[in-house]
Amino acid sequence: MELPTVNLKTILLVHWLLTTWGCIAFEGPYPWANFTILALGVWAVAQRDSIDAISLFLGGLAATIFLDIVHISIFYQRTGFSDTERFGAGMAILSLLLKPLSCCFVYHMYRERGGFLGPSQERSDYQTIDSPEAPADPFGGSESRGHAPQGY
Repeated sequence: MELPTVNLKTILLVHWLLTTWGCIAFEGPYPWANFTILALGVWAVAQRDSIDAISLFLGGLAATIFLDIVHISIFYQRTGFSDTERFGAGMAILSLLLKPLSCCFVYHMYRERGGFLGPSQERSDYQTIDSPEAPADPFGGSESRGHAPQGY
């Protein structure tokens, strides 16, 4: 199944807006967890080739799904919320409901950047020191390369 293309900036904007409204009803760890993960998302936007940035953002989104469930279930009050606080709680719940979909889109972006489960390997135009393209005989002189020795 092919996912429609969604921009990472759009995901960040939607979750930032919903988290900001969710902070009307929930204080303390809710904003800290969500805004920290959104900061990782900004890093993933800034470094488009970084597998580490997008993988940390993906892992953070997945972690905040669990944290939001715990936080909302503990601090949601059925009575005593004003209309504004109910609106904030609704936006926090909507953000929670959209996070699995966002994780799917971010995972797709992670795969596009060359990510896979395991250690990340940054792509670079530079040759690494331990490259397998080293010369076969590093101590061979000009004789081994087909050049005649120069006489003095």
